[in-house]
Amino acid sequence: MKNEKKPDHVVYNTETERYDAFLKPYATSLSAPVITTTDSLAWKNRNINKVNKHVQAKYNELKTAYTQMMQQYEYNNLVYGAKFNFEPIVGEIYHLYKRTDASIFLSIIAPEECNFNHVNSFYLDADGIWHKK
Repeated sequence: MKNEKKPDHVVYNTETERYDAFLKPYATSLSAPVITTTDSLAWKNRNINKVNKHVQAKYNELKTAYTQMMQQYEYNNLVYGAKFNFEPIVGEIYHLYKRTDASIFLSIIAPEECNFNHVNSFYLDADGIWHKK
């Protein structure tokens, strides 16, 4: 069979010997719909801003939780490092005092009832964790 030249408006692939207008990523006739590119840049920027705000909010939550946890850790080190000769009762309030020699002790005596150098007041929860009052 003889290869005949097809007219310019006919989309014919000579290598595969097929009509392949439907495979082209562009319009192949005047009656084809206009192909326009969508503006994905605005969509990307909106979503990037959303993700950044979400990640920033989560980071701030974690940072706050970490700060609170480290503060609680320091309080527990302070109280458990203090001297006391009794077994603290869960839920009761205890007071931390500093002696003149810089040693720290835990007491049930309220700051209004004594002349010791008051550091802070704490209570013990059921998990054995000291919380600042």
